[in-house]
Amino acid sequence: MANPIYKVIFHNQNQVYELYARAIYQSDMYGFIEVEEFVFGEKSQLVVDPSEEKLKSEFASVTRSYIPMHSIVRIDEVEKEGTGKIVEVKGDKVTRFPFPGPVQPPQDGE
Repeated sequence: MANPIYKVIFHNQNQVYELYARAIYQSDMYGFIEVEEFVFGEKSQLVVDPSEEKLKSEFASVTRSYIPMHSIVRIDEVEKEGTGKIVEVKGDKVTRFPFPGPVQPPQDGE
C-alpha cells in the first residue's frame, strides 16, 4: 500500500479514542508511540458526528502526538479512513493494563 492509513485506539482519561493517521512511529522518548498526519472524514459530509468534531477540535493544532504505550489498545493498518470517535468508558467492561507505580518503602513495624 503506497500511503497506508492506521486506525489507532487508545485510552485517555476514562475515554477510548479511535482516530486515523498516516504515520506512526516508535518514539525516541521511551515508552511512547508517535502519531502524525491525522486523517478526519471528508468535509463534504452532510451528517456531522459530534464525537469526530470533538476529535478534530482537540487535534486541530497538533502536528504530532505522543501516546504512552500502555494506553494503546490496538493499531490497525486499514484500506481507508473511517469516522474517528471518543467513547466514554462506563462500568467494569474495560480494564486498564496494570502499570507499576512507585514502590513505597516499608514503614516501621511492618
